Amino acid sequence: QAQLVESGGDLVQPGGSLRLSCVASGFSLGYFAIGWFRQAPGKEREGVSCILTNTGRTYYAESVKGRFTTSRDNAKNTVYLEMNSLKPEDTGVYYCAARMPHGTDYLKPETYTRWGQGTQVTVSS
Repeated sequence: QAQLVESGGDLVQPGGSLRLSCVASGFSLGYFAIGWFRQAPGKEREGVSCILTNTGRTYYAESVKGRFTTSRDNAKNTVYLEMNSLKPEDTGVYYCAARMPHGTDYLKPETYTRWGQGTQVTVSS
């Protein structure tokens, strides 16, 4: 069955960097919107970024613009989230998710249909 698996989460100091990976199995990532979302304790899940894997077009939440970059390697069936200048408020469980690339609202979690299990990112000194 089709799966998404995130990895790369860690404990990092403020100002540090992490690179998360989302690997798809059972399907090709060549024609999807792949979003990154995060959920902090007691908070709603929020959209972080999205990449349309067929075109490479990206979308970012205002809170991460200029700090995070999402990219894809279709040959490896993998989407990445490079996170720089991390802040404590970036802490949370990070999920990747897939949906059809058409439409709008790419940063809304309710529009996504397939989800990974999440990877913990903790930004703390």
